[in-house]
Amino acid sequence: MGACLGACSLLSCASCLCGSAPCILCSCCPASRNSTVSRLIFTFFLFLGVLVSIIMLSPGVESQLYKLPWVCEEGAGIPTVLQGHIDCGSLLGYRAVYRMCFATAAFFFFFTLLMLCVSSSRDPRAAIQNGFWFFKFLILVGLTVGAFYIPDGSFTNIWFYFGVVGSFLFILIQLVLLIDFAHSWNQRWLGKAEECDSRAWYAGLFFFTLLFYLLSIAAVALMFMYYTEPSGCHEGKVFISLNLTFCVCVSIAAVLPKVQDAQPNSGLLQASVITLYTMFVTWSALSSIPEQKCNPHLPTQLGNETVVAGPEGYETQWWDAPSIVGLIIFLLCTLFISLRSSDHRQVNSLMQTEECPPMLDATQQQQQVAACEGRAFDNEQDGVTYSYSFFHFCLVLASLHVMMTLTNWYKPGETRKMISTWTAVWVKICASWAGLLLYLWTLVAPLLLRNRDFS
Repeated sequence: MGACLGACSLLSCASCLCGSAPCILCSCCPASRNSTVSRLIFTFFLFLGVLVSIIMLSPGVESQLYKLPWVCEEGAGIPTVLQGHIDCGSLLGYRAVYRMCFATAAFFFFFTLLMLCVSSSRDPRAAIQNGFWFFKFLILVGLTVGAFYIPDGSFTNIWFYFGVVGSFLFILIQLVLLIDFAHSWNQRWLGKAEECDSRAWYAGLFFFTLLFYLLSIAAVALMFMYYTEPSGCHEGKVFISLNLTFCVCVSIAAVLPKVQDAQPNSGLLQASVITLYTMFVTWSALSSIPEQKCNPHLPTQLGNETVVAGPEGYETQWWDAPSIVGLIIFLLCTLFISLRSSDHRQVNSLMQTEECPPMLDATQQQQQVAACEGRAFDNEQDGVTYSYSFFHFCLVLASLHVMMTLTNWYKPGETRKMISTWTAVWVKICASWAGLLLYLWTLVAPLLLRNRDFS
């Protein structure tokens, strides 16, 4: 009898995972919008995949797997799957990251297609978006297990180029989020300064603007010092000089009188944030150059191939400073996508989100009831607050971007080697140029399109 009651209790808990929001978790949290809770849980799924990828990159994982006789088949040259055993090489290094990120990208791409044209929570598909979390987790686990049974062949080479394109697009999304963040920051502090009639807010804006520009100048000096040589590394010199020139140009454009008249909130704070981010992307690009003398991050150089030897012939992944910083920026931007509600109309239009409307009485009553019961409340009965499909597409791009970040943008070779190529360099440099053009467009668009409202 006790076992039956226990089973019923477990089933009641499992039913919470299939509802509008996981009541087990939400009962411990204050009342939240259903739209926010759903985005956070989907983001948690992505972070879970990132964590698994990081674990599989750890050098000690292989030796631990070989201690389990029912898991691994000895030998480096055997197929991925052999008589029920798994070649542990497929569970380690860049191959594990490629398969894990393939699973998460496929998972979110499925929801991208499924959630097309959902306009409100009254759509039956909205219940799938905001619930059934247990079954979604099972789908993700199933995709992950299936991905590890994909034979190597040309999979990693083809998936590498998918990662290049997706990462390029996600870098642009990161820049859009930074523009939005800097704009909101500048607008709020200027508003505080006017309300309080205090110069401290102006001093704060000046301090951070100066700090970001000083960091950018220091980055330029360090890149010239470590990634160039007097008699060589001409590509690095050109990239650094061009991006420095472009950043100076957009900074000047941000404070032009006509731009200030069209956008009073435009200023050097936004330009300094974009400049610092551009210097980071440039640094990341220089760290991918496949020449030992121009890239101090390369551990071993054999011709045009970078080989990192690991135990039993398997490659061992290493993380350099640009990869660590890139991973931190990725985590912050992905969380920002989940939590953000911009007050910048251009960004809302580009990111397929809406400004937070004033709460109706019915919604306020629903929030009060939800607060008492400790659960999420539906705030999308009259219309969704973000595009479900675009949100999932952003997570697809995020999966591809983190795949390239964790593997240092190295292209897998025919053997167990990681080959550094110019592809990653040009993708990052072109992304930095496209980002600067995008920011410049936000400055001059109100001047060129006077009939449109950019307030």
